[in-house]
Amino acid sequence: MYSLKTSASFDSAHFLSGYNGKCANIHGHHWLVEVETASENLIENGEKRGMVIDFGDLKKAVRALADSYDHALIYEKDTLKPATLAALKDENFRLIELECRPTAENFARIFFGQLTDVGLSVTKVTVYETPENCASFEV
Repeated sequence: MYSLKTSASFDSAHFLSGYNGKCANIHGHHWLVEVETASENLIENGEKRGMVIDFGDLKKAVRALADSYDHALIYEKDTLKPATLAALKDENFRLIELECRPTAENFARIFFGQLTDVGLSVTKVTVYETPENCASFEV
């Protein structure tokens, strides 16, 4: 089995609504996303012969994903008061609304799905919210 791994990072803020602890407050992270893909076989023909996937293609997709979350406030739907949300939008802050709590665990699952949706054969996504703490989603 051949496996490849690449990573990209982004900075964003989030909070955990309803959480009993300091993470209930808005705070930021330098998130690191590691993406793994694997194959039993290598490409047999053409310019990508001998590869599982071109690292450039893999890196481009992972970088685009990370960039799409960079410098945003990521929040769970219905966890901000309408007036708060309106004020943030009025200030032109970059907001990303999720259907779920913005945890490392959920990010790993969401990113896995988004990369699969663009045609990558992803086997595992690991999201670090700190250098010591991460969550993974894999098939």
